Amino acid sequence: MEPRLGPTAATLHQGWPALLLWFSALSSSLSSPASLSPSLALQVRSSYTSGRTFLGLDKCNACIGTSICKKFFKEEIRFGNWLATPLRLPPEYLLSYPANYSDDSKTWRPVEMSRLVSKSQNELSDRRICASAVAPKTCSIERVLRKTGRFQKWLQAKRLTPDLVQGLSSPLLRCPSQRLLDRVVRRYAEVADAGSIFMDHFTDRDKLRLLYTLAVNAHPILLQIFPGAEGWPLPKYLGSCGRFMVSTSTRPLQEFDGAAPDQAADLAYQLLGVVEALRNNDLNYFFYFTHVDADMFGIFSNGQLFIRNASTLGVIDKQEGSQAATRAEENKDIFSCLVSGCQAELPSCDAIPEKHSVVQVCRQLLPRLLQGKFPSLVQKEIDTMLAQCGEDALPDSEILRAANQLKDTLRPLRTCDPRFAYRYPDCKYNDKF
Repeated sequence: MEPRLGPTAATLHQGWPALLLWFSALSSSLSSPASLSPSLALQVRSSYTSGRTFLGLDKCNACIGTSICKKFFKEEIRFGNWLATPLRLPPEYLLSYPANYSDDSKTWRPVEMSRLVSKSQNELSDRRICASAVAPKTCSIERVLRKTGRFQKWLQAKRLTPDLVQGLSSPLLRCPSQRLLDRVVRRYAEVADAGSIFMDHFTDRDKLRLLYTLAVNAHPILLQIFPGAEGWPLPKYLGSCGRFMVSTSTRPLQEFDGAAPDQAADLAYQLLGVVEALRNNDLNYFFYFTHVDADMFGIFSNGQLFIRNASTLGVIDKQEGSQAATRAEENKDIFSCLVSGCQAELPSCDAIPEKHSVVQVCRQLLPRLLQGKFPSLVQKEIDTMLAQCGEDALPDSEILRAANQLKDTLRPLRTCDPRFAYRYPDCKYNDKF
């Protein structure tokens, strides 16, 4: 796990000359090589090329977007001490990078820059794209994708319909409803004029970027369509540049395995609450995890827990119903194979039980947080309920009942103090907390 960088003065100013030179180089309009010495001009040109390649801007429009690129150019997103020497870029093998973000160049807050998939996976996907067209060495990723039958259908479409996303591997799209897809279009943040369910305001470039993102990893789309500002347990999407996205920063849940009993009880209580909200919410969407691990959840500085990686989150529309995913050969294409094997089978939309995510959380995450933390009688009660809610062979009703009983047991084990700022001082006056 790479170190987290807070918005301290030392962090913000460390590597300042390198940052200034690199971001000036990235924004070609800000620096003219003709005004520099020959050696420095060569460095700037090299930095400009390297910076575009690092961010993945050279691969647009087969990328996430460009909505936050100006923040890089204006140095309102800084890598902190990654740039310790002039023109040195961060290591390319990492999936995420700590950074600092500002809206006024005076106040700073920590954020996370992340790739949708690893650098090596991106390179493999690009090779698959070129190979799919039997392209020469000078293959243009964007040109190949534009010529596909799927994208040609997207070009003609006025509305994003289930048939346009059939065969994509993202769990978000395994059981798509029209209501869900309308929400994707209406809230897509990488276009200038969002708000309509019709794609009339989408350029060809916008459509390719949305299709590419959905095909590679729908995590940024989920952050946009179910924002934390509306109560969804997801970090804030701040924008994208090339093949990177920027979101609010947190500590992963796995760092809290050794937490004190009151904090462990608080996190476990929140985790069960998040799973319940995903299963039962006002919008009648049923969210489920294809798998879970501690790195998928994060903790804000105020102690609140949320989903920091939504890439394995599937969505079933309980209100409208879902168009069953089909594996017809005509729905498989290069977009189906960018991050997984083309032959991967998708489960039936009707095969996901309500207990699905509860069982995974009770098996994979809660024991690490709760085992051996409490007095013997309380611990025995907790362990019994953990075993029950993690037993997949039990009916849905029994597993959900055990999870609710576990929440009731954990509630009084939490303390009410400023360490849990997300519910303090409200917990003093409201039994809800």
